[in-house]
Amino acid sequence: MFKRTTRNITLTNFGEEFLLQAEQLLRDSEKLFGLGKKKQDEMAGVVRITLPKLRDQEEILFELLQALEPYPELVIDWRVDAARLDNVKHRIDIGIRAGHDPDPNFIIRPLTKMHEIFVASPAFIQRWGMPKNLDDMQRNFPISSLLNANTGRPWEIYLNEHQVLVPQKIGFITTDLYCELQAALAGKTITHIGNTVCKPYLESGQLIQLFPEQQSELWQLYLYRPYQAVTSPRVLKVFDLLTEIMQRRYS
Repeated sequence: MFKRTTRNITLTNFGEEFLLQAEQLLRDSEKLFGLGKKKQDEMAGVVRITLPKLRDQEEILFELLQALEPYPELVIDWRVDAARLDNVKHRIDIGIRAGHDPDPNFIIRPLTKMHEIFVASPAFIQRWGMPKNLDDMQRNFPISSLLNANTGRPWEIYLNEHQVLVPQKIGFITTDLYCELQAALAGKTITHIGNTVCKPYLESGQLIQLFPEQQSELWQLYLYRPYQAVTSPRVLKVFDLLTEIMQRRYS
């Protein structure tokens, strides 16, 4: 590789060729490590997620955190709140919502269609009997109700634009729909609740659907992220993972 004379040392032709290859290899290595560091930096930081209380939110979160194990510098800010947080004010990156018409400024991933149904436990039906119709139910049967925080009074039961029920025998009041579910499971009341919330209890026989022929308005459960010209790679990664997890559970 080297040619030596009494005055100096010079590279042979082979040595010069080897040096060029070594320099190129060094540049490629630096570029590779640079890309790796850049990718690692892109996956570092906070991703803020807002969602309403869900039946399986703990399992969803567990799966997400496991999937993010390769990214130790990525921090999840997980906000469970019945109120819809302002995306700009609270710097929300990703959200889960149920509604009729998603905001056109959102990028949407549909999860499932949902609607509300009337349910009661077998023990409740054995004690009270089966209501003959909706009017009989709202007049003579104990029904649970969610509290309207603005008025301090129970919400009416909205079935569709033509039909609203006003229960005469309120048997349980709460601000939390999962507590309302417990009232039905305990045999305390009839409950009007989302079909996705009570699905496992209907399948196990712990709850029975009343008036299955009753048509209620459909809602859409969806995952969203606000549209932005440039979105962080870490947000895109979490959005894709959360989509996969929730579509597997709800589709």
